[in-house]
Amino acid sequence: MALPSEGPLNGLSAVVTGAGRGLGRAEALELARLGAAVVVNDFGQSGRDGSGEACAAPAEEVAAEIRALGGRAVAHTGDVADFRQAKELIAAAIDEFGRLDVLVNNAGILRDRMVFSMTEDEWDSVIRVHLKGHFNTTHFAAAHWRERSKAAGGEQVYGRIVNTSSEAFLAGSAGQPNYAAAKGGIVGLTTSTALALAKYGVTANAICPRARTRMTEDVFAGFQLPDEGLDPLAPEHVAPLVGYLAAPAAAGINGQLLVVHGGMVAIVERPRVQAKFDSKQETFTYDELDALLTPHYADRPPGETFAAADVLGLKRG
Repeated sequence: MALPSEGPLNGLSAVVTGAGRGLGRAEALELARLGAAVVVNDFGQSGRDGSGEACAAPAEEVAAEIRALGGRAVAHTGDVADFRQAKELIAAAIDEFGRLDVLVNNAGILRDRMVFSMTEDEWDSVIRVHLKGHFNTTHFAAAHWRERSKAAGGEQVYGRIVNTSSEAFLAGSAGQPNYAAAKGGIVGLTTSTALALAKYGVTANAICPRARTRMTEDVFAGFQLPDEGLDPLAPEHVAPLVGYLAAPAAAGINGQLLVVHGGMVAIVERPRVQAKFDSKQETFTYDELDALLTPHYADRPPGETFAAADVLGLKRG
């Protein structure tokens, strides 16, 4: 089936990281369907933990799929967690298509283990790919948009960033301290970037997608595929939101966090102050804090923390 001749992203170019499989592939195809020229980035390692040799095939195959449908796409097989290679990725979009308009950060790996068993390498590798990888591409894309704005006499330019966080960060996934920390860091990076780039006309938002992919195959192993129709956990449920956030219609959405899966989008509200206590003198004493905070928490349900585990119950109504 050929891509439509017109779409809201016509004339724009996009970079999608981790686009050789799963969510990234669905997102790259959706952006192409909406009219964007796409740089399909994937390092191509076979293991979801980042193991295996780098391979060009996943990125090349998705780029070829887009071209076969009548779209414009090129493959890039660099490691976004490497600062130099991330620079080359952003440069590839500019060299090939003349500019960069959309950046979708999706690349990631998993190395799950409880915090008391996790090795230093398991921690570092996940933080590197997810959080540093998001920063690297964002840094060079932001510099590109800033320079374009300066060259245009300070006028705003077109720029969209869609970052990939996770419900693991919201719910406090016990067996994923590295992944949850990286995904929480990505939200902080997103909100900081949103404020820094707003004056240039650039928006940055984060999504928490839920989908059946190579990275989550064991997590959703107990969820059976439907007899007919689209799998509620299919990446195709996530891709339309990414396409929308990349489009001109989403210009008023910036610095937001959205949960998306199975035909549902939920907007996560920013944290609010639940209670406030003031000392009766210049500073608190231990006894005063004990008198205020101990009874405040006394009736809380066991196990209740700052984590928002209720998001895991979200589903299409």
